[in-house]
Amino acid sequence: MPTDAQVAQLIEQLDPAITALLTVECQNGVVGSDSALPELAEAARTSGALARVARLTAAAHESGVQVLHAVAERRPDGRGSGRNARLFHAAGRLPVQQLTGTTAVRIADPIPVSDADLVVRRLHGLSPIAGTEVDALLRNLGVRNIVIVGVSANVAIPNAVFDAVNLGYTAVVPADAIAGVPAEYTPAMVRNTLALVATVTSSDAVLTCWKRSQQAPRAR
Repeated sequence: MPTDAQVAQLIEQLDPAITALLTVECQNGVVGSDSALPELAEAARTSGALARVARLTAAAHESGVQVLHAVAERRPDGRGSGRNARLFHAAGRLPVQQLTGTTAVRIADPIPVSDADLVVRRLHGLSPIAGTEVDALLRNLGVRNIVIVGVSANVAIPNAVFDAVNLGYTAVVPADAIAGVPAEYTPAMVRNTLALVATVTSSDAVLTCWKRSQQAPRAR
């Protein structure tokens, strides 16, 4: 059980006025039923991570927390995409391609998307933050804390956490709202790496904090 001090710190870190929820690669072609990475999609669904991302997104909408969806894409001709890692070459051979404008790059069900959400699309690299508009958008919105959820715990999630911290944000990771492969790798990554630089918590704890923020009396 978290201490009162830990709860108070988490409530402060999740203040809706200065917090954003970043969903990472929660798109049809990654975690949907027609995923290019069926093992990862299965892990996201069977672990309950995808359902928790949906709950967190809905709660963020209700609490006034800014939501950003980070989507990985490719042009049909591949221009601008990386070729300097095995992962990029493997992605280029997959039967489902994350092509701009296709259903593969739409946010996957059951995650709700509102008109106020920002969708940041990248054609290159491994990070949802580095080299994208995310940092500039968040600074313009006055955001100081980022709740990071989605996939994968192998690559994009740690990239997002490290980049967020390096840019001066406080990263909050609900450990039950991220997924990777194999399934046992995710808790090991959280325990041995992400916990060193981020506030690791649970989806329920985040939801409780945002619910309390809605109930708290507002200054007039």
